[in-house]
Amino acid sequence: MRIFDPHIHMTSRTTDDYERMAAAGVRALVEPAFWLGQPRTSVGSFTDYFDSLVGWEPFRASQFGIRHHCTIALNPKEANDPRCREVLQVLPRYLEKDGVVAVGEIGYDSMTPEEDEVFAAQLALAVEHDLPAMVHTPHRDKARGTDRTIAVVRESGIDPGRVVVDHLNEVTVARVAESGCWMGFSIYPDTKMTPSRMVAILQEHGLDRVLVNSAADWGRSDPLLTLRTGEAMLAAGFTDDDVDRVLWRNPVEFYGQSKRLDVSDLLDVDATFEGNSILRGGS
Repeated sequence: MRIFDPHIHMTSRTTDDYERMAAAGVRALVEPAFWLGQPRTSVGSFTDYFDSLVGWEPFRASQFGIRHHCTIALNPKEANDPRCREVLQVLPRYLEKDGVVAVGEIGYDSMTPEEDEVFAAQLALAVEHDLPAMVHTPHRDKARGTDRTIAVVRESGIDPGRVVVDHLNEVTVARVAESGCWMGFSIYPDTKMTPSRMVAILQEHGLDRVLVNSAADWGRSDPLLTLRTGEAMLAAGFTDDDVDRVLWRNPVEFYGQSKRLDVSDLLDVDATFEGNSILRGGS
């Protein structure tokens, strides 16, 4: 099983996680820029972070044979802080870097007027730089936030096929499917989405335009939940080809629109790892 995790915050993970991921079949990933858990008070703190996403993290990942890509943006939560607004002025130079495959995470946290403004501005940057966009939907009032997201995407003029609306659930998936955007699902141990629920969604809505990720941020999370989802798909009767489509070919198709994805030499590699039996609890 070969895995491309399309949304995982490796800044919050250890090198042991990289090792486990490689053994599980993770060959490539995308790390979105996000909120680091406490307020940042200057533009410099963002540029230091962005530099790590395009420099240090790709190096860390390469030590375990994993291709690291990233997305760059001012995240929705900090869009509300006037001290952070100047970040918008430095984004263009990062959006031209080779390893940056989308603008993100953008979207909504609390659905404020400030978030509206920053969301629209960054969708415009995605169009200007010919990049896809990764959109974060709010944890609270998710249905209303998803509807508002779709409306802003439509107003922006960006091709919806170049937008992934992430952190979806059973309530929001159908409206995103109808919009033409890609559908993103974050698999967590306790919140957002579980492997079994994800399988039920795939059975109902199909495999088209679906991205499954582990997110794996600062909270309780597991960078191997993409693997667990693939295993759950096989147990439910999906084929190996179905799993490969969801966990590999779909992310390649979406991020390949950036024309910067560095996985061409991995496309035909059979990623079968002896470590999988251990990761499943075997001996």
